[in-house]
This record gives sequence, C-alpha cells and structure tokens, in this order.
Amino acid sequence: MQGALRAVLRGMPAVAALCAERVDWGKRPAKDPYPGICLHLIGDREGFTLRGADGLSRGRVQIDCYAEDYTGAADLAEAVRLGLNGYRQGGFRGVFLESLRDNTERGSNEPDRAARVSMDFLVNWRESNA
Repeated sequence: MQGALRAVLRGMPAVAALCAERVDWGKRPAKDPYPGICLHLIGDREGFTLRGADGLSRGRVQIDCYAEDYTGAADLAEAVRLGLNGYRQGGFRGVFLESLRDNTERGSNEPDRAARVSMDFLVNWRESNA
C-alpha cells in the first residue's frame, strides 16, 4: 500500500504542480526544498470474517504537508484533500479524510522552520482484485 499511495500522490497533477515528486515515507530528506509531503503509517489492521482473513487492510495514514509558510502548506494540503478524499482505484477500496490539523514546527527562536498542515486518512486497501 505504501508504494501505491506514494505513486498516487505523485501522479496527481495539482499535487505535482506544488511539490513535484517530494513525497516521502517516514521523514523528509535533509535539505530537500519546500513544499513537500511526508507520509506516516499510524495504524493498520487486517480485516476478518467468521471464515478468517478477508484480504482487506484498514489503516490510518498521516499526511504532513510542509511549506515555507502557512499558505503554501494549506494550498498543498487542499490539493491532497481534493485528490485523495474518496479515492477508489487499483487496490484502494476507499480513502477518506478523517481529520485535519494546522500546526507549525516553529519555535520562538526558529523562524526558518516549515509550516505544516497534517491530515489523517482512513485507507481501505486490498492487494489483489479478488
């Protein structure tokens, strides 16, 4: 799911126009320019029926949109939200926005740190089309 989600985000024209291919899992590369996206798998669980595993994974992915200022981070987050909320293609059986948070990585003496908008998406994924 991780590789497929990264590819989906990189392939969205509105997202690519703002951050090119700067979409990474876990952390942003050092000295990578802004804006950019960092993805985090918050939780994932396999679905079950009375007969056992059903092959459907249900997880939560945090998507952090970074930019040099709040407006840039908010614009990138809006592009992600519009493209990803309700997404259903390939192995994705439904991706839905769960929550959105505005924050910053700036401290009182760190004006050069990035602004960030974070979103949590619920991701329903099936590896096969069975």
